[in-house]
Amino acid sequence: MAGLKKDSARPVELCLHTRTRVLEISFDDGAHFELPSEYLRVYSPSAEVRGHGVGQEVLQTGKRDVAIVAIDPVGQYAVKLVFDDGHDSGLYSWAYLYELGSKQSENWQHYLDRLAAAGASRD
Repeated sequence: MAGLKKDSARPVELCLHTRTRVLEISFDDGAHFELPSEYLRVYSPSAEVRGHGVGQEVLQTGKRDVAIVAIDPVGQYAVKLVFDDGHDSGLYSWAYLYELGSKQSENWQHYLDRLAAAGASRD
């Protein structure tokens, strides 16, 4: 992943695998990520999920089987992901998708820890 920073990397391939519910994305700097729909849903950049400030995040539960049903381009900088639970308000910029891919394992563990602390479930 040498060369470009995440803010300047651009996707060269975006592929939704509906059976496995994985969004595969490759960037022009060589980075390649496979992002599960559940992960993308619980880390949606929408205000509904992130809140309107630090500490206002809303823990997403019961999203294990969520699927992406549509990917809508937004200009040259982002996509809007539409999920089968009706969520469709997050705009995923290329930089945000790159960040989600780069930090996937630590973000996922943080999410699992938050679920456990809340006594909540992915189901």
